[in-house]
Amino acid sequence: MGPGGVADSLLSGACVLFTLGMFSTGLSDLRHMQMTRSVDSVQFLPFLTTDINNLSWLSYGVLKGDGTLIVVNAVGAVLQTLYILVYLHYSPQKRAVLLQTATLLGVLLIGYGYFWFLVPDLEAQLQQLGLFCSVFTISMYLSPLADLAKVIQTKSTQCLSFSLTIATLLTSSSWSLYGFRLKDPYIMVPNLPGILTSFIRLWLFWKYPQKQDRNYRLLQT
Repeated sequence: MGPGGVADSLLSGACVLFTLGMFSTGLSDLRHMQMTRSVDSVQFLPFLTTDINNLSWLSYGVLKGDGTLIVVNAVGAVLQTLYILVYLHYSPQKRAVLLQTATLLGVLLIGYGYFWFLVPDLEAQLQQLGLFCSVFTISMYLSPLADLAKVIQTKSTQCLSFSLTIATLLTSSSWSLYGFRLKDPYIMVPNLPGILTSFIRLWLFWKYPQKQDRNYRLLQT
């Protein structure tokens, strides 16, 4: 294996490691739900949208024949599905949770039907599915901007997770480089906003240090 092959293997490994590390941050929510037997302070929508995102990128990876995309998103989909099932188990509003899940899954199934039956050309499938995955991923990275505005207004970063910020930065950076190496803009471009928002969050942590926040102090010790 030449230097280029070694670099690609290391980059692929970094994508897998950092992404699974980011997905595993949900384990803290899982433990919280099990310990308190409730879903208080746990948001459901991020689990659901991340699961849909994983399934979409998994389909793209299968079409493209990319093992890195397949492994990461298959494991990610399993983890997010686990989080969803635990949330459903402890949620007092099961009907609303099931309705949201069924709605997004219905949209996903319609999308699958469109790509598999109405777009027979493989190259066209890759382009259109890649575009959908890119737009969906960008929207997920930009969705927490409301939290950033809240931080500036309140001058407190208590609503932000420092560990998740670092995980997002590493994950976005590795996937951007991976997409650049593959010359695949559908992988590279949607991860650039993740890098940008991560640096903004780090600046906010520096600007408004969590002097009163126990979780942040524990991360620094």
